[in-house]
Amino acid sequence: MDRRVLLTGVGSVAAWTALRPGPAAAGDKTTIVLWHAMSGANGEEVERLARDFNASQSDVTLEAVFKGTYPETLTAAIAAYRAGKAPHIVQIFEVGTGTMLQAGPAIKPAWKLAEETGLALDPKAYIPGVRGYYSLPDGKLASMPFNSSTAVMWYNRDAFEKAGLDPDKPPATYDDFAKAARTLASKAATPIASTSAWMTWIQFEEYAAIQNLPYATEGNGYDGLGAQLLINTKPFVDQLQRFMDLSKDGAFKYAGRDTAPDAVFYSGQAAIGFGSSSGRADIVKNAKFRYAEAFLPTEPALNPKPNNSIIGGASLWAMTAPKRTEAEYKAVAAFYGFISKPEQVALYAQHTGYVPVTSAGYEATKQAGYFEKNPGTDVPAQQLGRGELTPNSRGLRLGRLPEIRVILYEEIEKALQGQQGAQAAMDSAVARGNRVLREFQKSARG
Repeated sequence: MDRRVLLTGVGSVAAWTALRPGPAAAGDKTTIVLWHAMSGANGEEVERLARDFNASQSDVTLEAVFKGTYPETLTAAIAAYRAGKAPHIVQIFEVGTGTMLQAGPAIKPAWKLAEETGLALDPKAYIPGVRGYYSLPDGKLASMPFNSSTAVMWYNRDAFEKAGLDPDKPPATYDDFAKAARTLASKAATPIASTSAWMTWIQFEEYAAIQNLPYATEGNGYDGLGAQLLINTKPFVDQLQRFMDLSKDGAFKYAGRDTAPDAVFYSGQAAIGFGSSSGRADIVKNAKFRYAEAFLPTEPALNPKPNNSIIGGASLWAMTAPKRTEAEYKAVAAFYGFISKPEQVALYAQHTGYVPVTSAGYEATKQAGYFEKNPGTDVPAQQLGRGELTPNSRGLRLGRLPEIRVILYEEIEKALQGQQGAQAAMDSAVARGNRVLREFQKSARG
């Protein structure tokens, strides 16, 4: 999904009160549409935001429409743009950033929308990990930060006690994790000792950031289109081998791609479930056991002073369409401003498990006593702010990264099924992934 596909096949924060757009016609409100990929409890929170925004003013009606998974939402937006009927706003997951940056006139970058509408948008208002991911080289915001998460290690405190493990001391390193998983398996504390959602993101992308390992050349893609993957080096091969060994020993179960394994944890089947911090809402809603969240394990031999983790989640992109009016763009800016208000940032984070994306939102959450009343909820923000932000820990900006993730999933699955070794799996992932990067490079330069 490169530029040609998109074009032919598809300090202070925003002062929204000053941007109330005029009606599209006399006596009418301006209606704008947001396409999103939030389901379950998080989807209910998007609906809450839409209701609150609509009730906060009388000039704009925002319609929030669920369009499926993140990839499905991106595909739908591409098709809608081709048909001249793109939504006003679309939620795009973080790994789609590199692709969206090559979308040309299909999008209106956040900085440009602010410039044209008078939206007061200060990139420095956002926490560093979020600002860095969605910023251009000149510091301007390409998209509007919205739901940012990071990966954490969820664990079942009851299962830990049953297995004789201290529930107040979760595994801190990957060696500790492996030992705990084998203990949990031997004691049959739960049917499954451990699992991991988002295997490619958490166990390889996050792993690289925290251990300060380059995932690809060209500064992980930030410095140019010529990036090549580096994930067939020894640390990544060893990481895959670790999970292959744990799987063989019955201490780890691969339960599918992306969010598929989440339910394995919150249903009580798994004692340890790596997942997104944004899973908190569904865990709170479904878990019948005592749970906690902890930092992702580290690898002290690789990096004795762990770096920050990188964000997951998504941002909002304003899209263009034939005959889209100034009033509609001002309505988009008004919504951007509304969701940037400290109280809204704080509420959204507290209701979902996503991190407060602005410093003011974090302080509002802290002052409300939320972190103190809900131990562990500050882990994601602490992990994002830990250590030094380096070129290896600011994130990935690789074109067609969702496709590269699928390739890595395929190779991991073959390895876990005993069809190939860890080195062969990662060599194949690099070779196939680099072909995708070269295709993207060629089309982007066009």
